[in-house]
Amino acid sequence: MVALDMDDEGLKALVDAFYARVRADGALGPIFNDAIADWTEHLDKLAAFWSSVMLTSGRYKGQPVPAHMKHKDRITPALFDRWLALWAQTTDEMMTPPAAAALQDRAARIAQSLQLALFFRLDDQPIPGPARRNADATDLPQRSVLP
Repeated sequence: MVALDMDDEGLKALVDAFYARVRADGALGPIFNDAIADWTEHLDKLAAFWSSVMLTSGRYKGQPVPAHMKHKDRITPALFDRWLALWAQTTDEMMTPPAAAALQDRAARIAQSLQLALFFRLDDQPIPGPARRNADATDLPQRSVLP
């Protein structure tokens, strides 16, 4: 297979090939196929997204977090790992090594951001208490005593 350039045509071909794999994947396919009504439109939107991310084209006009939030009840961190593995496989096969590495790095950062938006809840975090130290007299603040 000839390695694609990182241009709009190459990114479109990559997106098309990658999402063909996603749609056929046993774990990811059912979620994506249930969520996407018009694959042609969605693939065009995803190609615009990657063009904006990698080529700073400004073509993408969507909001990824609310789009994924609609499907939060079906998305797990393990599915992000599966998505990233398929992305790595597809980019390695279709793109030049530097382009594949850049696409994989960006996808990992985007996945991390989406996971924070979907799964991080501040109320799930322990509430920090005061710092605990073994204090002795030398650790106490010195106070000046005025006459």
